[in-house]
Order: sequence, then C-alpha cells, then structure tokens
Amino acid sequence: MNSPRRSLLRLALLSSLAWMVGCDEEKRAQEPQYLHQSPSQGERVVRFGVHPLHNPQKLHRVFAPLMAYLERRIPGTRFELEASNNYAHYEQKLKARRFEFALPNPYQTMLARDWGYRVIAKLDDDQDFRGIFLVRADSGISQPADLRGKAVSYPAPTALAAAMMPQLYLQKHGLDVNRDIENHYVGSQESSIMSVYLSRSAAGATWPPPWRTFQKNHAKEAAALRVAWETPPLINNAFVARRDLPEGLTNQVRLALLGLGESADGKAILADMESRGIVAAEDRDYAVVEHFMAEFVARVRPL
Repeated sequence: MNSPRRSLLRLALLSSLAWMVGCDEEKRAQEPQYLHQSPSQGERVVRFGVHPLHNPQKLHRVFAPLMAYLERRIPGTRFELEASNNYAHYEQKLKARRFEFALPNPYQTMLARDWGYRVIAKLDDDQDFRGIFLVRADSGISQPADLRGKAVSYPAPTALAAAMMPQLYLQKHGLDVNRDIENHYVGSQESSIMSVYLSRSAAGATWPPPWRTFQKNHAKEAAALRVAWETPPLINNAFVARRDLPEGLTNQVRLALLGLGESADGKAILADMESRGIVAAEDRDYAVVEHFMAEFVARVRPL
C-alpha cells in the first residue's frame, strides 16, 4: 500500500475514534441493540448485565462466549448479555433489579447489595484493580502538580478504578480536584485514553485491562502515551446474583464461574476478559470499598 493511501486510512481511523470520543462527551449514544433468539419451550431466560468496561459492541464480543459457556453448563437456561450506554444507565438498571446476574464494579457492588443483590464470586488478582494515569510521552508531565490548570479525563464519575481512585490519589498528592483541574467525564475507558492521545486532556484515567486492550488494538497510538502514576489497588469486580432467585440456579452459576479456568475454552474466555481467574467471594469481602468511599466522600466529593 502506498504511503498516501496509508495516511488517508490512518486519518480516517483517528477521525472515527475522535468522533466516538465526542459522542461519549455529548452523551448521544443510542440504546444498545441485542440479538436475542426466542427461547425454546420450557427454557428459562436470565439477563446478565456487565458494567461499561467497553462500548456495547466490544462488550458483546468479550462476554458473549461467557454466556455460551454458562448455557452449556446449565442446560435449559438462556443467558442474555445486556450492555448499557454508560455508568448511570447501568446503575439505573441495577436499581430497578433488571438483571438476574451482573458484573458491577466494586462501588456498584456496594450499591447493588442495598438493591437486592448478593456477591457470589469475584475476578481474581486484586492487584489489577488500580487506577492509572496516562499522559502523552512528549508532554513533560512528571508529577501531579503539573496538571494544575489542565484537563483530566475519566470514563464516568462512578468509575471506581478509573475516576474515584485517581481523584483521591490527586487529592492526596497536593491537588484540589474540584478547583485545580478540569474534570472531563467522557463516557468510556477507550474515550478517556483517546482524549489524551488527541490532546483534549493532559492526563486520562483508566485501569490496566482497558489499557492492555488499547495497546494490543492501537499499538502506534499507545506508543505515544505513557503511564505517569498508579493508585494503590483495592478489590476487583464482583459477580452478583439477585436475592430472589432460586438457590439452585444461583449455586449453578457460581460453580460454573468458579470452574471457568479448568478448561481450555474457559481459559480463552478469561484471557479475552483480561482476567487471571474467578474466585469465591461474598458480601463482607467488599467492606473495604465502604472504607474507601468514606474517605473519598470526606476528601474529594459527594456522590
């Protein structure tokens, strides 16, 4: 391919990505579309809601194999994956108890317990649940104070690893998050990263799995960025079940999730999820989130 054509294709790609960022910022995303088949006679249908780790299309690519795995392990049950436009949309669905099973972030897990859900398992490797700050490699930014007067991007106000934890980090490192910087909530992890690449923000907050995915899919753009700082880790995302479900179904799903890493297919699913595995967990494991939130509200902002 000749050089001019390569340049045009690259410009088209970046324009498309920039358009996606703009759509997130203006919150003009359309309701995600789901391709559900009609259930067979006697088949039980349950909805599985995953918080906005990715845009709806990518979320389907990553998590649809998990739904198929659960269907193989639990015959007679159809698992329908449901995405959401943004964090607020997802939390509205959780509060309305729309999902039978869900994968919320730890802050949303704390909310979900009050809305009729309970923790049945969690993603392994809590060290991976930490916020990271990306800056352009040529920015000259070396310490949080260098962000004073500049814009910082995040996916959403309730993105725990990619907004709350980074904001508390900045607060502890000498910045008044509400006065010293501009906080831009751009709708998704990818948009937070792209905002930095496009110089719409001086720094962008995300967390390791989306950053690894971005490095794989957009290697040249990722090479123009670097990780400036990282927050301490917390606890990873939880799988929750609605409390009014039959105990037998909840146990089947829990055991299937815990056994995901025992087969080659399951390991491939975990790899696509950017996860090392799924381990047992319960409500009390998320008490650490309550302690974090108390400090966050006292030092940064209300929720």
